[in-house]
Amino acid sequence: MELATKVKSIFATKEGWSTEPVERLSYYSYFAGQNMIYTLFNSCVTTFLLFLGINPIKSAAVIFAVKVWDAVNDTLFGVVFDSIKFKSSKKYLPWLRVSTVLIPLATILTFIIPNGTSETFKLAWFAIAYILWDTAYTLCDVPIFGILTSMSQSIDERNSIQSYKSIATYAGVGITSTVTTVLISEKVGMGYGMITIIISIAAFLLMTPASFKLKERFHAESEKSFSIKSMLLYLVKNKYLLIYYVGLFFYSALNIGNAFTLYVSYYLFHSTLFSLVVGAVGTVPQLLIALWLPKLMRKFDKMKVNRVCLLLYVILSVITWAVGYGNIVVYIILFTIRSVPLAVVALEMFMFTPDCAEYGRFKSGTEAKGITFAVQTFMAKLTGSISGALGMLILGLESVGWKVVEVTSFQELEVLDVTQTPHALNMLWLIFMLIPAIGGLLAYICWLFYDLKDKDVQVMIDCNTGKITREEAMSRLSKKYDIEK
Repeated sequence: MELATKVKSIFATKEGWSTEPVERLSYYSYFAGQNMIYTLFNSCVTTFLLFLGINPIKSAAVIFAVKVWDAVNDTLFGVVFDSIKFKSSKKYLPWLRVSTVLIPLATILTFIIPNGTSETFKLAWFAIAYILWDTAYTLCDVPIFGILTSMSQSIDERNSIQSYKSIATYAGVGITSTVTTVLISEKVGMGYGMITIIISIAAFLLMTPASFKLKERFHAESEKSFSIKSMLLYLVKNKYLLIYYVGLFFYSALNIGNAFTLYVSYYLFHSTLFSLVVGAVGTVPQLLIALWLPKLMRKFDKMKVNRVCLLLYVILSVITWAVGYGNIVVYIILFTIRSVPLAVVALEMFMFTPDCAEYGRFKSGTEAKGITFAVQTFMAKLTGSISGALGMLILGLESVGWKVVEVTSFQELEVLDVTQTPHALNMLWLIFMLIPAIGGLLAYICWLFYDLKDKDVQVMIDCNTGKITREEAMSRLSKKYDIEK
């Protein structure tokens, strides 16, 4: 009964909220589709490159090189986004409509690199396709997160929407993980090209409704066009944006295990399908937490909750690494317990960016949501690529001794009977479990300095939208936040 009530609350419109149920549903649907693409790209691209038979160090080098363009296009889009004014007066929706088409196409292009060609040809194809995908993804990430600030002026509504959309996010991740794992496994043997086409079409259908159902209700009274110099000055002055994303960089960049989930399942637990068992076991608590989290955040500041859960995740990860992968039952138990605090951290991960945007506007008087969310997009893509590249860099070291062969699926890998040395397998386990824990610990240390409180953000929102005067807002804040009256 309680679960049914929670599910019903997802579609209920509370007093003081601005959005409609169908609007929120399309927002959730968009994230299901977007994360199908994101999961396919970031979880499978490492496996795909290893299947191509490319030297892991060369693959890592290309990924890092592409990030040079990533740094440029995210910066430019932040400036362009805050500068361009569409005739429709819409700020976010035009970008969503374009990116909804381009992202699936760029994703398919990335995963249809033909086998049997030279290593140089494969690397060049991947670099070009990756740049196109990266650019297309930039066009969607800033608008879909930023539009929430235009849909609602209530922090409770924003937090609830972001929490519940995480259920759709998990659904997208789960669908992609399940479909790709089964089809690429040694039991089926389908190649990544056909898998990508299937996933991309489904993602496109899920993402499309948002372009027509989401509404931009609230707009800043005045917005400023940014130069690169003024953008950098804005970022330097937004203390909490910098603190949060420095911590997120460590957490995500060292979260290198996700890119190797299929290899861990195949080599350490003797079946790629094992990842589905573990994923299913871990998904149940994650879904329950997604339903329960909005209530928790009404009682406790979300950063305090985030820090506690992050520390638990680090401790449990170290314990799991120390115990090892020899006992499957023990591993499943530890993984399930570890998934609980990890779910909270993951659900809250991008809830802080809108808060930082409101703080930035309250402090500077300048509307710069495009730049604020461009930082989020850039960090997500940068750390996603670093995590995969770093793992491949480690496996590519001569001292590790990882064997690379050209195949199209795990079925071919099984037929070839490719084995790895005990030392190589131990390094794979270290990549999968211990290095992410180190990243979590570094993030925890950074976030000890993040003290922007939820209740103060609501005061800033009320001031930014003209509901209260600046003088009244300053008197209501729990601290000064280095803001001049």
